[in-house]
Amino acid sequence: MRGCGSYSLSFLGSVLLAFLLFGYQGIIVVLVGYFLFGALSRRMNPVNMVNERGTREDFMDSLLRLTSVIMKADGKVMRSELQYVQQFIGRSFGESYVQEASLRLREYLEQDVSIEEVAVNIRIRMTPAMRLQLLHYLVAVAKADAAVSARELEVLRRIAAALGISRESSESVFAMFDGQTIEDAYHILEIEPGATDEEVRKAYKKMSLKHHPDKVAYLGPDIQAAATEKFKSINQAYEKIKAARGF
Repeated sequence: MRGCGSYSLSFLGSVLLAFLLFGYQGIIVVLVGYFLFGALSRRMNPVNMVNERGTREDFMDSLLRLTSVIMKADGKVMRSELQYVQQFIGRSFGESYVQEASLRLREYLEQDVSIEEVAVNIRIRMTPAMRLQLLHYLVAVAKADAAVSARELEVLRRIAAALGISRESSESVFAMFDGQTIEDAYHILEIEPGATDEEVRKAYKKMSLKHHPDKVAYLGPDIQAAATEKFKSINQAYEKIKAARGF
């Protein structure tokens, strides 16, 4: 509390000195500097940076917890799903993590993991780009046995909602795994078939920024590579719509 009081007195003193030396213009300069410095300090605070960016460990633990939910969703744990998870962990976090991750996943499979509880931590510590990438991975797990069951899709939608991902964004991710029909292409860009050409262009630019691989680069090259595949789906969807419309 003493530090806060000292800071307040120092700030008021700066304002008074600025007024005496430069008049009202001096006060304006001090106020602008105060707010800019405060915003920068909060941005550079390590605690805030962790909350905004999360860590690879946070990502992996949340990934494993929600993976267990998806793997149990249809009432049976498939070997193909487990193999996909192990391969993903090996590529994204290193082979040394595979055994530890497999043991933790088995523990979570025996537990009643709460989607909502996991989602609370994810929403605090992970950026929207990280959450979208996590959902993309979970859809890939569900599809590892060739088809996503109705129950798995229901759970995926529940997870997406708990993560704060909009229905349009989650349906966009789901469509990336479908056959890339023209309807899928519109879903991927989060627009309706009746959108104008200009709205299509704007949607493409928006989605390109939203899903750019650089937003998850700090999680490692393999996770960034997975995000790149998602980014390609957006480009392919845009090209399909352009071809259909002739522009």
